[in-house]
Amino acid sequence: MGNGIAQVFAQAGHAVTLRDLDRPILDRALQAVDKSLAKLAEKGKIAPGEREATLGRITAVTDLEPAAAADLAVEAVVEDLQVKSALFRELDRLAPGQAILASNTSSISITKLGAVTRRPDKVIGMHFMNPVPLMALVEVIRGQATSDETTRAVMDLSKALGKTPVEVNDFPGFVSNRVLMPMINEAIFAVYEGVAAPEAIDQVMKLGMNHPMGPLTLADFIGLDVCLAILNVLHDGLGDPKYRPCPLLKRMVDAGWLGRKSGRGFFGY
Repeated sequence: MGNGIAQVFAQAGHAVTLRDLDRPILDRALQAVDKSLAKLAEKGKIAPGEREATLGRITAVTDLEPAAAADLAVEAVVEDLQVKSALFRELDRLAPGQAILASNTSSISITKLGAVTRRPDKVIGMHFMNPVPLMALVEVIRGQATSDETTRAVMDLSKALGKTPVEVNDFPGFVSNRVLMPMINEAIFAVYEGVAAPEAIDQVMKLGMNHPMGPLTLADFIGLDVCLAILNVLHDGLGDPKYRPCPLLKRMVDAGWLGRKSGRGFFGY
């Protein structure tokens, strides 16, 4: 998701520093941005020269030091509270005092992330949908201490990116994944219990409910490990057994069958 987020900011005219752990990851990210821009140019959605201009606004680095000049940092690392908290502490140390620190988390508490910083009023959720360049929604999540000023700034910025921001409060899974993940989990239970094959379940949801993508195909696209992490946050945070991850999902993640990114999930890739 990081390269998609970098792309939409760069397309809107912002100078972007894209940081990841090593150069090969960054090279793949820049290739993905270039490929996405090429498709947009081919479809006439951006001017031909915009492709090069957008790429020229993105600087790829392997360290966090450029955060010292950032107005906004958007984190999109693994869906793990400890990993995210460590990163927010480091961003808080490096970034200017007025900088906003945002998380693209799918489910983790913005309040908890804000509490590890000295600026909880400037910590907020910016949950983009995947693929970022094509999806309109940004779920804007207020933590307990997030200020009105920070919220207004992020809402306005999201609109300037061409997105539609929707403000929600800080509960496990927010709105998007609190509704989506139980549906995906129930579809996995239907496979687990032998109700129908994955292809049949997806076909029922596409044809009967007019979903553009079946829940199991969507799970593969998101990543089954990510789905499991979000369901664990929902189950632990809300304490309701209806969020209990399906044993089949746990087993597939243990096997390394993570969906599209691993080449195998409910379907083959």
